[in-house]
Amino acid sequence: MAQQEDVFKKIVSHAKEYGFVFQSSEIYDGLAAVYDYGQNGVELKNNIKRYWWDAMTLLHENIVGIDSAIFMHPTIWKASGHVDAFNDPLIDNRDSKKRYRADVLIEEAIAKIDDKINKEVAKARKRFGEAFDEAMFCETNPRVQEHIKHREALHQRFSDAMNANDLDELKQIIIDEEIVCPISGTRNWTDVRQFNLMFKTEMGSTADGAMTVYLRPETAQGIFVNYLNVQKTGRMRLPFGIAQIGKAFRNEIVARQFIFRMREFEQMEMQFFVRPGEELKWFEFWKQTRLRWHKALGLGDDKYRYHDHEKLAHYANAATDIEFEMPFGFKEVEGIHSRTNFDLSQHEKFSGKKIQYFDPELNESYVPYVIETSIGVDRMFLSVLCSSYEEQQLEGGESRVVLHLPDALAPVKCAVLPLVRKDGLPEKAREIVNDLKFDFATHYDEKDSIGKRYRRQDAIGTPYCITVDHQTLEDNTVTLRHRDSMEQERVAIADLHKIIHGRVSLNSLLRKLS
Repeated sequence: MAQQEDVFKKIVSHAKEYGFVFQSSEIYDGLAAVYDYGQNGVELKNNIKRYWWDAMTLLHENIVGIDSAIFMHPTIWKASGHVDAFNDPLIDNRDSKKRYRADVLIEEAIAKIDDKINKEVAKARKRFGEAFDEAMFCETNPRVQEHIKHREALHQRFSDAMNANDLDELKQIIIDEEIVCPISGTRNWTDVRQFNLMFKTEMGSTADGAMTVYLRPETAQGIFVNYLNVQKTGRMRLPFGIAQIGKAFRNEIVARQFIFRMREFEQMEMQFFVRPGEELKWFEFWKQTRLRWHKALGLGDDKYRYHDHEKLAHYANAATDIEFEMPFGFKEVEGIHSRTNFDLSQHEKFSGKKIQYFDPELNESYVPYVIETSIGVDRMFLSVLCSSYEEQQLEGGESRVVLHLPDALAPVKCAVLPLVRKDGLPEKAREIVNDLKFDFATHYDEKDSIGKRYRRQDAIGTPYCITVDHQTLEDNTVTLRHRDSMEQERVAIADLHKIIHGRVSLNSLLRKLS
């Protein structure tokens, strides 16, 4: 675990050094849990968003997009339940003065029991080799059975406390499990209490006439209050979906792990409207569809898993997270939720407006049910960055840091490098740049040795380097170097566009999905 934490620190450092992510307001000593995306980061982020948007709106003819405002009428948040119930259970350690989410502390304790079970299994597998029967071992080994019983009991107790919103019981679990503060190492805890996560501000020209408004904590409500506008103007028939990418804001008290949990973040959400009674069929469909979208990136199928929710929101009848293995464990990157008709019914009730859908096949009006897919752009960015980062030892004692980014997401698709800064090579290289730049993000670099330039491009994840040398002037061929293998091939300048496009276009990713 310590080794993984060291790797994560290196990734955070690499993200700053190579223009991916900067601390916000850094020259003023920063603003906690707020980050800026640098020149390479914004390109990677935009490519992730484009991949999601195109997968939703191009591949599904019944999904369209909107862009709703960040400021919304405050009654919307009353209707959605955010004013009364958008809370985290927080607990303080009196010695370290650090604040934690009580549920996260307990989830980490459960994960530690899982680690103990996995270690016992790994030791036994090493001892018994191919003859090892994991299921039999887990059923018969007393130590493993003890861990399993402990885990199941703790898990049930935690689930019951969360569903009952029993803050006293959450604290009692922390005491009984002897959970210590990671900083002070003590168990000197305060009571658990709720904290609302919405940012408030005021809208209006005078203090007396100002209206309290909120920065939206999610983008979904902007879709719900517009669903009938979209349905009518787009002549949409159920089932249909509305997609949106936008900023959301949460006053996270326990904001940590770099850009994994931030106060200002970006979401990619799609709300899929269906007939009542068909929601669980569509829930399964979107579970499979969304996992396929993730796996198409080639980051490693074994790095993903589903995690069904222990505590369902009172309005939901199914909820699953897609978790990705970060250096700090499996963490949620996307949620798929069956929200029933709660949101639309609430907005109908609070607004006093009828927002039902008329179904021409059934010849009746009703409030549709909704399946939601919600993915954090920043978490997706972090999962791509973490899984792509590698420190490689090369022959001859050399080493390199390389980002094995999916080619279609890479900030820079190709770099054109003149071997030397003379003999007409820079001019020839510029010609190639000027031809490729209309279709690909293309870098030109002539500073330092060719080896150092290759390393710079490796570090930002550029899939292809094109080297212009003296032979280029004779036969119009260049050396095309591949980032991952470092292999080089001689290709004609005239073929560059076709070769690169076949490997870096979003088109190739999207075709895997259809």
